[in-house]
Amino acid sequence: MTSGGLFNTVLVRLPTDDLRRCISTHPLRDYVDLSLAVKQHRDYVRILREVGIDVIELPPLHGFPDAVFIQDTAVVGLVSGKALLARFGVDSRRGEELSVGEFLSGLRIKVVRTETPATIEGGDVLVTDVGIMFVGITSRTNTLGVQMLKQVFKDYEVIPVPTNKVFHLLSAVSYLGNRTVAIVPEYVDPSAFSGFKLIRIPFEEAYAANMLYLGHMKVLIPEGHPRTAEILRREGYSVIEVDVSEFRKCDGGVTCLNLPLYNI
Repeated sequence: MTSGGLFNTVLVRLPTDDLRRCISTHPLRDYVDLSLAVKQHRDYVRILREVGIDVIELPPLHGFPDAVFIQDTAVVGLVSGKALLARFGVDSRRGEELSVGEFLSGLRIKVVRTETPATIEGGDVLVTDVGIMFVGITSRTNTLGVQMLKQVFKDYEVIPVPTNKVFHLLSAVSYLGNRTVAIVPEYVDPSAFSGFKLIRIPFEEAYAANMLYLGHMKVLIPEGHPRTAEILRREGYSVIEVDVSEFRKCDGGVTCLNLPLYNI
């Protein structure tokens, strides 16, 4: 990989009016503003395009409240031409991945489906540019899912990370290039990332740990986390902020809204 970033192309999917039925523990879940969510999603897509990322918009998926969180549907290697299609840990989300698999097959990517009883979701897979993937062992991803990932991406070292304080590993850990990881140590044991530089995100701003590295020292973070923004700037990153308040009500974050076609 170049120093540019982990990916140049992503898939996204607009939310539908099912969004208010999303899987969430957030106290404001029932107050999701769909029109504002659509606006925030369009702003998010605009930012990605402005930094030079190719954004492919898939049709909205009615009947699946969480389908806007398309990251969870697969782990995709564009260079290798391989993808592991998710099998969700939550029954209500199963089926979201099918149209994604069809689209990827149309790109001549070899799509491998995760078979029962294995489960794996993209939000648990932290891809780096140094030949390592970290995978959260969570309520959504089990050890059999990790084995599937190892089989598909044989050239990568796959390291399981026990994660029981957040839904997904990427809720508390993000890769920022340059062998650097942003992490909330109260949620995930930092010792799992031996050999990596750690940028510790303040616990009171833990939501900001779900951030998206855009390449060229640019990082997209959710609005309203000034300490995190300042920490990143001190580390030499250019910080871009985006309002994703409506998706936060659905326990979603900045990474969840796109499916990267990784340069792996």
